Amino acid sequence: MKIVMLGAPGAGKGTQALNIAKEYDIPHISTGDIFRANIKNGTELGIKAKEYMDQGALVPDEITIGMLLNRISESDCENGYVLDGFPRTIPQAESLRAALSENGDKLDYAIDIEVPDEEITKRMSGRRSCPKCGGTYHIEFNKTKVEGICDVCGTELIQRADDKPETVLSRLETYHKQTQPLIDFYKEEGILETVDGTVSPKEVFKAVTEVLG
Repeated sequence: MKIVMLGAPGAGKGTQALNIAKEYDIPHISTGDIFRANIKNGTELGIKAKEYMDQGALVPDEITIGMLLNRISESDCENGYVLDGFPRTIPQAESLRAALSENGDKLDYAIDIEVPDEEITKRMSGRRSCPKCGGTYHIEFNKTKVEGICDVCGTELIQRADDKPETVLSRLETYHKQTQPLIDFYKEEGILETVDGTVSPKEVFKAVTEVLG
């Protein structure tokens, strides 16, 4: 079972990707993990990627796809995998489709976790984290015992720059421009499944398992 996760930042696709990996015993593959592993292991592609990253430039698609293909050719991917964070654009999706098809392979499902922008802004801008122990909270959905103070180590919580409303809106804008067209792309491929992401994570996962069977 080969699955790609879609959804705006903060829609909960990472959480659901991990749930799918555990439930179906397939690897969860995120591009971030692949980059870190290749750079750490000093692979040829990792060295190339690091050169771009050190310059603050985007890593070209062919390098990213090269790393991804190496990863999915490993033995633990024989029964499938769940991709989280890739592809992000139509050219990436087309390159991935072409690369898989060369090996007589294709994706089985594209699962879109659908959440309205206003709900995502509320979710993300309410996040708070502990700079000392890394604990994460939410001012509405996961409150601390003492407002603004970490339950674990008593440190004052912060709001990460990524979670500030203006940053969230900017990330959503990028998503709608670059990544949302993938929904139509995978609809045309006949593999798109849309799940309501506004309910609890448990209910979202129940809907996902109903899709995957």
